[in-house]
Amino acid sequence: MRNFVEKTGRETIYYVEHAGMMTIFLCSCLIRIFTRPFQLRAIIKQLHFIGAKSVFIIIVAGSFTGMVLGLQGYYVLQRFGSLDMIGSAVALSLIRELGPVLAALMVVGRAGSAICAEIGIMRTTEQIDALECMGIHPYKYLMVPKFIAAIISLPLLTCLFDVMGILGGYFAAVVLFGVNEGSYFQGMYSSVVWADIEMGLIKSFVFGLIIVWVATAKGFFLHLDRSGAFGAEGVSRITTKAVVLSSVAILGSDYLISAILL
Repeated sequence: MRNFVEKTGRETIYYVEHAGMMTIFLCSCLIRIFTRPFQLRAIIKQLHFIGAKSVFIIIVAGSFTGMVLGLQGYYVLQRFGSLDMIGSAVALSLIRELGPVLAALMVVGRAGSAICAEIGIMRTTEQIDALECMGIHPYKYLMVPKFIAAIISLPLLTCLFDVMGILGGYFAAVVLFGVNEGSYFQGMYSSVVWADIEMGLIKSFVFGLIIVWVATAKGFFLHLDRSGAFGAEGVSRITTKAVVLSSVAILGSDYLISAILL
């Protein structure tokens, strides 16, 4: 019993300290976004890496997601004689839920893991310590451009995902199954309101912040990880943890935002 209580106490203290460390890290990075100097070149580089290089996977994922929604929507709504609502079903599903969530998960796998590994390798090879020795704050130099780029990129990628998903649904429903083109777009026009778009944009903004926060913090605090692994093994473990934690946090925050805004 005593060992159980001691273990529970150690685990609780560890997770509370870890949560506090992550929160302080986030606040420090957000504060330094508004301080000079502004690293325009570094921000553009990160926008290219996080945003532009994710366009292809977003287009592919969005198109197939929309096609699946169109396919499933056709067979479900056909039973109830409501095929004129298929455009509404595809658009609302994408704009409010699937677009922000799936776009964020794609970015986690493509860019979030790379960001975590990059910062982790810099910690392992003592490059971050070298920056501090030269009087360069690592938060401002390394983290801030990534934060700004992720916050800007995710809403734009989500919009692209939504557009490609709607076109994919159009291809499946109208081109393949012969649903009336006018009813597809009219149902979408009559049901989608600004509140739906606003919810999707808020979610994408929050998801972008979560991705870059978890990825950079996990890599930066690699040396404090409880596994004790360092070097290549430590980077691989911390990158896996960052991807898993980011994905779970995205799904959890998706529910919370929906519960608040609905």
